Amino acid sequence: MKLVVLDGHALNPGDVSWDGISALADEFTVYDRTPPDLVAERIGNADAILLNKVRITKEILSACPNLRYIGVLATGYNVVDVASCAEAGIVVTNIPSYSTDAVAQHIFALILHFASRVGEHSDSVARGDWIKCPDFCYWVSPLSEISGKTLGIFGFGNIGRKVAQIAHAFGMNVIIHVHSPSSFTGGEKSVSVDELFSESDYLALAAPLTPETEKIVSERTLSLMKRSAVLVNTARGGLVDERAVRAALDSGALSGYAADVLLSEPMDGASPLAGAPRCVITPHVAWAAKETRERLLGIARENIKSFLAGSPVNVVR
Repeated sequence: MKLVVLDGHALNPGDVSWDGISALADEFTVYDRTPPDLVAERIGNADAILLNKVRITKEILSACPNLRYIGVLATGYNVVDVASCAEAGIVVTNIPSYSTDAVAQHIFALILHFASRVGEHSDSVARGDWIKCPDFCYWVSPLSEISGKTLGIFGFGNIGRKVAQIAHAFGMNVIIHVHSPSSFTGGEKSVSVDELFSESDYLALAAPLTPETEKIVSERTLSLMKRSAVLVNTARGGLVDERAVRAALDSGALSGYAADVLLSEPMDGASPLAGAPRCVITPHVAWAAKETRERLLGIARENIKSFLAGSPVNVVR
């Protein structure tokens, strides 16, 4: 089997090993990044490819007739024309449920940023403010406890459930919104979208991007939120109307916005959120803990092994 990795750098900049995957191939090539005009050329006569954000279109599939397997090194697979792959008999797999712990951890890192202001106070001490302070302590921003606060979770899959578990350990009240309330049998309080936005002190987005969830955060839903509320998005940039969020931050209608994902990635210099007040943005790293990436590679290896054995798993439709 000839296997090509089209954009391996983001997953593996050199601190984890490709050995478990390369051992499955007769010929193995890794490209750190592949621009759109080189995708078909680099696939060439490969039997299988691995990718993260490289787009695979019907035209590319037509130019690569040997291709029989596409492994997406992520949970989302919208970059692949799955319907055309099915027509061509190409198996497409993804990596589900590999980043639950890391993303839940990152959500609370963002929540705690607004509650405890660790970075701001560390920066203040580094500037020498504590040396000049006449008192044994001081604070540069209001501090708050998250115990007793209400955490709303939009979406309640693996990540949402993990976030709820952590929230309970902090003593938070948890409310959720699920797409199909009739199928939810857990102990959390399930509420409508409007109730979720109006009742939450912190609101975490943990849902996939679908036509129903696109821009669920809008001028209307933001208007329902408490002025003291903080919105956290580690799911998909498309869940949010970024211009509406910027307007809410500028007017003080929203206390804070924290995001690990944007509508355009990498961040566009013209992003409405560039320079926004009370806005914290991390560069899509919630999934990037080393242990998480090693787990992802392990699942990718098992996906390929299962495909080669004739019983593929984690197949997307």
